[in-house]
Amino acid sequence: MKLYYHPLSGHSHRARLFLSLLGVEHELVMVDLLVKAHKQPDFLALNPFGQLPVLDDEGTIVSDSNAILVYIAKKMGRTDWLPEDPIGSAAVQRWLSVAAGQIAYGPAMARLINVFNAPLRAEEVIPRAHAILTLIEAALSGRDWVATHRPTIADVALYSYLARAPEGDVDLAPYPHIRAWLARVEALPGFIEFQKTPVGLAA
Repeated sequence: MKLYYHPLSGHSHRARLFLSLLGVEHELVMVDLLVKAHKQPDFLALNPFGQLPVLDDEGTIVSDSNAILVYIAKKMGRTDWLPEDPIGSAAVQRWLSVAAGQIAYGPAMARLINVFNAPLRAEEVIPRAHAILTLIEAALSGRDWVATHRPTIADVALYSYLARAPEGDVDLAPYPHIRAWLARVEALPGFIEFQKTPVGLAA
C-alpha cells in the first residue's frame, strides 16, 4: 500500500496511525500542502477533491481518511477494529461522523489558524471545539473507548485532532476523561505520534 500524506495533516495521521497499529506494510509519499501540491493535476488525478490522504492499494485508490480506515479494516478482516454486528457497527459510524463533522469544524479548524495561518475566526471555532469536547468527555465517563468495549477505528478517527487541540488554543485541562483516553490510545502497540507544532497552548 502507498499512502499520500503530509506530516502536519491530522487526516493523514489518522490513516497512517491505523496502518501502523495493524502492522500493515506501506510506503509514505509526502505531498507538500504548503506549495499546494494537492491541487496540482497529477494529484487531482488521484483525488479530484484535492484532499489528503489518499491510499493506493496496488491500483485501488481510496480517498477520505475515514473511508481509508474502513477500507483497511475490511481488507485486513479486522472485525475487532470495525465490528460487523449492527450495534457495534452503528456506534463506530456515529463517531466517524463526529470526526468528519464537529471535530473537523472545531478542534481541527482552530489548529489550522495557528499551524497554517488559515483565515478563520478563533472566536467561532474554539467554542465549537469545546462544545464537542464536552460531549466526548461525557461519552468517555465510565468507559475506556468511544464506541465499544475495545479500541476501534472510531478512536483512531478522533485521536489526531484531539491530541493536538492545544495547538489551536483549545485547552484540554478541563477534560480528564479525554486526556486519559489519549494516553490509552498512545499506549497501543504500534502507535505513532502525530508531529507536534509549538504553537498556541502547545508553544
